Amino acid sequence: MGQVVMYSSVSVDGFIADENDEPGPLFDWLTSGDVPLDDSGFLKVSQASHDYIRPYWDEIGVTIAGRHVFDLTDGWEGTPPSGIEHVVVVTHRPPPEGWDSSAPFHFVDGVEAAVAKAQELAGDRWVEVASGDVGGQVLAAGLVDEVRMDVVPVVLGSGKRYFGSVDAQHLLEDPDAVIQGDRVLHLRYRVRR
Repeated sequence: MGQVVMYSSVSVDGFIADENDEPGPLFDWLTSGDVPLDDSGFLKVSQASHDYIRPYWDEIGVTIAGRHVFDLTDGWEGTPPSGIEHVVVVTHRPPPEGWDSSAPFHFVDGVEAAVAKAQELAGDRWVEVASGDVGGQVLAAGLVDEVRMDVVPVVLGSGKRYFGSVDAQHLLEDPDAVIQGDRVLHLRYRVRR
């Protein structure tokens, strides 16, 4: 089974979006370089960011996201983002009315069920958990192997927290990757068991 990785871009003060769910400058680093990150031609990063992010993206088989993110993105119009094969949506509600049931999206109730379904779908590939409330719940349940953060030099002051509403201490190992890109610092931590 592949690793379970919690991941997102985050402000220096720990937010993944402002109070209105707007990321502000958190993703600017994804379009400020000269090295293409994918085939779209839109995402261009520094060479250091490319060399760190591209191999990680190539390992991801499934992304877990909450219903809030699914709704904000309009379900990515039925196509998982960044070439990912499947998205598992944690929700207590059914898929939206008129949703194409053949789209590679799986709606499950609870984070434990989401991780189990994602690992089944991913096989040996990795499961990426979007940070925020769902990511914090997966971490609190002891199901995250690794935390990755793209720390952007901005202070948002308030908003949606990277770890959601985690209310207990969780120890991480020392970072095993600290990569400086342009306008971003990539960090990777193993979760201490």
